[in-house]
Amino acid sequence: MIAAPVPLSLPDKPSVAVLPFTNMSADPEQEFFADGIAEDVITALSRYPSLFVIARNSSFTYKGRAVDVKQIGRELGVRYVLEGSLRKSGNRIRVTAQLVEAETGKHVWAERYDRDLADIFAVQDEITEAVTIAVAPAIADAELQRAVRKPPGSLDGWSAYQRGLWHLEKATPGDNTLAQKFFQRAVDLDPNFADGYCGLAVAQMRAVAYFQTRGPADIQSSAEPLARQAVALDGHNAVARAWLSYALYMRGDPQGAVAEADRALALSPNLALGYWRRATALIFSGRQQEGLADLQTSLTLDPRDANLAPC
Repeated sequence: MIAAPVPLSLPDKPSVAVLPFTNMSADPEQEFFADGIAEDVITALSRYPSLFVIARNSSFTYKGRAVDVKQIGRELGVRYVLEGSLRKSGNRIRVTAQLVEAETGKHVWAERYDRDLADIFAVQDEITEAVTIAVAPAIADAELQRAVRKPPGSLDGWSAYQRGLWHLEKATPGDNTLAQKFFQRAVDLDPNFADGYCGLAVAQMRAVAYFQTRGPADIQSSAEPLARQAVALDGHNAVARAWLSYALYMRGDPQGAVAEADRALALSPNLALGYWRRATALIFSGRQQEGLADLQTSLTLDPRDANLAPC
């Protein structure tokens, strides 16, 4: 008897497998289009430092197979599975995508995209961008809810960081103080956890800029070094670079802030926060039109993110 495969342990970060999209149309040529969307989504999600994304070669082993998402979660060691389908009718295509929590089978997010098939590559890029921009925040929200349900005494570094984010989003002086405590706990539990340092830097900057519970000198003495530590630990962390940009802006270095935001956007071209932080620096360095354009891009990429505005 062949033993069942041992389930893989989950990474500290939220993990996701993007399955090959199913071609539901009668046109076999659409198979390449469906595969292309899934491959591009894998590539785009891999740019998010907060996500652990399974490589294409592993997730595509499930192509053409009817496999339960719970089994996929166990075999690949992932918490989330993104699956989708494509259907073509005349010159129109419909792409559906859904994000499922593998352990429970619960749907986290789902969307449908209807497009005219004028330029197949342009449509592929458009759908890839739309899916990626929607999936990353959906996973982030699901992770927040998971962390909130955990007893405080059982929090590991990642969960403590998520609990800090939960308090940070409350946007009150008391919650901001609690956020700093949870972020500090995250870095105490894992001194190499870049996101923990970044979160602590953000909470301290908000204490200065939004709540006035800390003084401006704290930016240079504490918040900026924390943001630099996050970048030093993970130079590919676009979010950390975006917040370092804001720390530079807050201490009166808009040119340095623009340069750091440029680096963030080079790493993650769809990062709404990167455009927002660059916009702030551009506007206050006299480049209003460029800054306003970045603000518009930021709002287009993430129109519902209330966390952009406070800082």
